[in-house]
Amino acid sequence: MGEWQHGLCSCFDNPKLCIITYFIPCYTAGKNAEAIGKNCLVWGCLSMLAPCFLAMVRSDMREQKSIEGSFLMDIVMSWFCGLCVVIQMGQEVGGGAQAQSIDRE
Repeated sequence: MGEWQHGLCSCFDNPKLCIITYFIPCYTAGKNAEAIGKNCLVWGCLSMLAPCFLAMVRSDMREQKSIEGSFLMDIVMSWFCGLCVVIQMGQEVGGGAQAQSIDRE
C-alpha cells in the first residue's frame, strides 16, 4: 500500500489549487470526483453539503490509487479538515495542471 503524494497539511504546495479551492471548493471537489470516474456536478455539490460524501470520494480515490487508510479516518479527516482533504485529493490527481483548470476546453 502506498501513501498520499502530499500530506494533509501541504495545502500551499500548489498555490493555484489552494486559492481555487478556498473560493470554489465544490469545483475542486467535483474535479476530484471526476478524476476517479464520478459525475463532477453531482459529487462536487454533494461533497460540500456533507462530509460523508467527501469521505466516500476520498475512500474511492484511496482504493484506486492503493493508498493506505480506512473509511473511518476518511470521515474524520473530511469532517475536521474538509478543505485540506479536497486540496490533498486535487494534488493527488494532478491538480493545478489540467485536472483543476478552469479554462474552457
